[in-house]
Amino acid sequence: MRTLKYAILGLINREAMTGYDLSKVFNKDLVNFWYANHSQIYPELKKLTAEGLITYEIVLQGEKLEKKLYSITDIGQQDLFAWLATIDPLEPTPKDIFRLKAFFMESLPAQTILDHFESQLSQRLEKVAKLENTMSTQACNLKKSSKISPEFCDYLVLKGAIMREKTYISWLKECIAEIGESS
Repeated sequence: MRTLKYAILGLINREAMTGYDLSKVFNKDLVNFWYANHSQIYPELKKLTAEGLITYEIVLQGEKLEKKLYSITDIGQQDLFAWLATIDPLEPTPKDIFRLKAFFMESLPAQTILDHFESQLSQRLEKVAKLENTMSTQACNLKKSSKISPEFCDYLVLKGAIMREKTYISWLKECIAEIGESS
């Protein structure tokens, strides 16, 4: 399944966007649960256009720069809505390089293992702080919606990202305590 296809269709269904706009949204709003490179987005836009799921118009930016502004077609909306209505089975656990390394760290000195866990904790604390800052600056707009809206759904996903990071932080703190006791 081309999941990137549906991520792009979902974004374009919210509003017409350029490829550059899509890249910005992937790097800012979706990065906490889905990632796509610039080099993945543009080929997918070509496929979606060829399949008749999106269309574009050429618009001028400034005096000379032309850009493609993509919009979803009726067929694209039908495909997106069918995908959204499908209930998915649980996916395999996402890859986590740090946990993979932790699995094999027994040959490292205890202090090195502790350093790795403390570094990861520091990074995760920074990440959750950024997420909570986003939540505090956007929460009044996101949560107060009286109906299901893009903003409300964004709020739900952001809330999940914060919970995920807090759980990871709890795990790291417990591991650090246990490593300290083992040394």
